[in-house]
Amino acid sequence: MAEKLIVLSDMWGVKKGLWITSYFGYLQQYYDISFYDCQQLASLDVPICTEENIHQAFVNGGIDTAIKQLLRKESDPCHYLAFSTGGTIAYKAALEGLPMKSLTAISPTRIRYEKRRPAYDLSLVFGELDKFRPDEKWAKSVGVDLQIMPNFGHQLYTDEKIIGQICLELLQRVTRNAS
Repeated sequence: MAEKLIVLSDMWGVKKGLWITSYFGYLQQYYDISFYDCQQLASLDVPICTEENIHQAFVNGGIDTAIKQLLRKESDPCHYLAFSTGGTIAYKAALEGLPMKSLTAISPTRIRYEKRRPAYDLSLVFGELDKFRPDEKWAKSVGVDLQIMPNFGHQLYTDEKIIGQICLELLQRVTRNAS
């Protein structure tokens, strides 16, 4: 039986998420995948969908709502792959007790404000040029390793090279566990 993988979108959800199909293409034959659109998980209703408006909606209660929804919907330990705001939601949900086997979070915004790390297998990936990337001082104080990709910015998770690399790491994890 395939391992379960829960995928959480970035703040745009399915609206600007065609890149996410590349992840599914690589991973669907090895994982039983469930997908959450973070805007839906957060119950966002943003009349004018600008980056700033969506960001503010998440910061002003949307992240907390999404965490509560995720905690209510998921109770079995599984693997998580999350992007940007979705990474923040998964990270914070793990701190609140969401059972996980692993969390791969790419460009998780706002985790730099956290004082603790989840007790699960954790992979945090950032672009070197990501202005939301935590610094090494934060990483040391929380006890996490950051995987920094040179010459990439915040949306590195939409790049085919990065998609292939992340998927290879996830596939190695599931095939290693199967043997």
